[in-house]
Amino acid sequence: MISILILTKNEEQDLPGCLASVTWSDDIHVFDSFSDDRTVEIAQDAGAIITQRVFDNWSAHQNWGLANIKFKYPWVLYIDADERVSESLLNAIMALKPDMDTKFVAYELRRRDFAWNGKWLKHAQMSPFYLRLFRPDKMRYERLVNPVSIPDGPISKIEGFLDHYPFSKGFRFWIQRHLSYADMEALTRVKDLDSGIDFSLKKALFSKDFTEKRYHQKGLFYKLPGRPFIKWFYMVIIRRAFLDGSTGVTYATLQSIYEYFIVLKSNELLAKRK
Repeated sequence: MISILILTKNEEQDLPGCLASVTWSDDIHVFDSFSDDRTVEIAQDAGAIITQRVFDNWSAHQNWGLANIKFKYPWVLYIDADERVSESLLNAIMALKPDMDTKFVAYELRRRDFAWNGKWLKHAQMSPFYLRLFRPDKMRYERLVNPVSIPDGPISKIEGFLDHYPFSKGFRFWIQRHLSYADMEALTRVKDLDSGIDFSLKKALFSKDFTEKRYHQKGLFYKLPGRPFIKWFYMVIIRRAFLDGSTGVTYATLQSIYEYFIVLKSNELLAKRK
């Protein structure tokens, strides 16, 4: 069997659907940041095990959860409240179970993001692959926000989709959340500048490790001028978000605005240091 880890903070709207998609597990953990809505009540009614901790930043919070939550099984599937395990992913996981004592310590899943109108953003997604099925003793996270997964051992991929609904609470919530993300991304950017990390173009282009490749891509990207436009061009033209119609172009525009939030916040932090 596989344990389930769900991170929550005021998720009374999305949590019921998330829990319904993982009823096949008898070890469901809701890692809550002291919600003040019905999140904990909903989790308890579903038979989930509740652990609470004050949220500080994403990597520290996730690392604490993996180190301190007592999972029943050696493998954990980590999902957010606005995500759902599709039937195709469940079938892939069930087929994998007999071989879970192999040399691999984590598996990449493909996430399928859906827009506000229910359309799958097939081409507009920045990074569809995520390490979400893993042995908790072999996984750690780095970065304050949009953390990088660092597995201690070889990884593989499995088929199926983890369905994601980032606009389930509407545009206002999405924008407010990304303003918060921009604050933490800017802090990370400034820390990277202070530490003098040498990001590698070779690793950004050719690394076989997706996590390492993404880490160096992001580090190099933050050094470029005109990032909001570059991101929009990359999503619309290179990744062909236009094939998702006006929905894809709108989503790419929202992502470029988010990138501009990061630029503004980074400039603000750097200006305060002068």
